[in-house]
Amino acid sequence: MPKHATSGLHRLTRTHKLSVAGVAAAGAAALVFAVVPGADADQAKSQATAVENVKPVAFAAVGTAAKAQQATITKQADDSAAKGKAEAAAKKAAAEKAAAKAKAAAKAKAAAAAKAKAEKAREAKQAASRSAVRAAIPAAAPKPAAKPAAKTYPDNLDGWIRESLDVMAKKGIPGSYNGIYRNIIRESSGNPMAINLWDINAKNGIPSKGLLQVIDPTFKTWHVEGTSWNIYDPVANITAACNYAADKYGSMDNVNSAY
Repeated sequence: MPKHATSGLHRLTRTHKLSVAGVAAAGAAALVFAVVPGADADQAKSQATAVENVKPVAFAAVGTAAKAQQATITKQADDSAAKGKAEAAAKKAAAEKAAAKAKAAAKAKAAAAAKAKAEKAREAKQAASRSAVRAAIPAAAPKPAAKPAAKTYPDNLDGWIRESLDVMAKKGIPGSYNGIYRNIIRESSGNPMAINLWDINAKNGIPSKGLLQVIDPTFKTWHVEGTSWNIYDPVANITAACNYAADKYGSMDNVNSAY
């Protein structure tokens, strides 16, 4: 046998080998029928039927495996198609859900913007209404200026002189602190209850009294309104005396002795 033929035989598959065995069996059956003398027609028919019923095992096996493989492939294809269809449906549902969510969000945003706009318009309307009401209200009358607190003075010679000077300034009576102080010290040494019982006025029954030693007729004549009518009152005594000195001497500042 040539070398290459042997190699070809070795390369036969199991399927090929089974097929060859089947053919050989059929040939052997036919040969028996041919060499057995006196075989009748029925026997021949029976044998022929037997030969026909001989089927190659390999071919049957190959057909079954192919069908099983084909069924598996078909099932896999169907499963894959069903899976793809399910995935496509899921993606579509997700997309529709996302679109619905986005639409709802946009609607909510638009509603919020509309609400904010309406609220802003309402506030502007209320502000305009308040402005109109305020404009319609007449301006309140200005409150009268509070009266300045009454000026107070210490109850001593300094306070008496200063209060008298304020009264004199309102009445237009001239005089200075130093001029008044100098004459008070000479006349009474600053004693508001001082009285002269020995001079000519005393002899005439009208003694000089108070800080600036004023007699009653002079005090009554030159009394300044707003002060006490008590000749011993320090402020009334000083103011009346200065009013008299202003008329007779121009000012208490010009008096340097008995007047």
